[in-house]
Amino acid sequence: MWTLGLDTSTWTASVGATCAGELVAERTRRAARSHALTLIPLIDETLAAAGIDVTRLSAVAVSNGPGSFTGLRIGLSTAKGLAYAIGARLVAVPSLQALARALGPREGLVCPLLDARKGEVYAAVFRWHDGAIEQCGREQALSPRQLPGLVDGPVTFVGDGVDLYQRLLCDLFGERALLVPASSLPPCGGMVARMGWERLCAGEETSVASLEPLYVRPSEAELKSG
Repeated sequence: MWTLGLDTSTWTASVGATCAGELVAERTRRAARSHALTLIPLIDETLAAAGIDVTRLSAVAVSNGPGSFTGLRIGLSTAKGLAYAIGARLVAVPSLQALARALGPREGLVCPLLDARKGEVYAAVFRWHDGAIEQCGREQALSPRQLPGLVDGPVTFVGDGVDLYQRLLCDLFGERALLVPASSLPPCGGMVARMGWERLCAGEETSVASLEPLYVRPSEAELKSG
């Protein structure tokens, strides 16, 4: 089964292609203005690198958040349109879990941090147990200064939130924290594809009509209308 994975939860878009869960090709690029201009060419490049035509895809997996509101909408719209056009199965993958999983097994906690703007980050806490990753609580949008109340013990922080708040994280956690900036581990479309394949094998699937972004907090439009 060929699966295409899309991650547009941050300013860096990533597309990966897997066959039976094994990564074959991946392309990652930071958008200068909008993923709307770069995502389709990135998909074309990835499929060409994998040596397959789009019609060979059996499934499309997409990160559904949390993350950039605009980025998520572009990613989900593209995934929906592509899956519908070629008759592929569709599955959603949580952005923070994909990033934590891409980091690989390790001791202690893993806490992905994505820039949520307004002085906040999107965060969730994970731990590895018997070779599998477990989520410890829900995704949240919070101030980085609130992280000590969320994370107890040795922790690895990863994501573009690390780049933004590196000094503050060092002040708050000292030697208890390992910091992995986005430049060292950007979003991984290949991991989204792999996790999507695993979810489909487990019987999870999302319809085009029901696929929605996980925003965690209200959008600006919702706040103004409310």
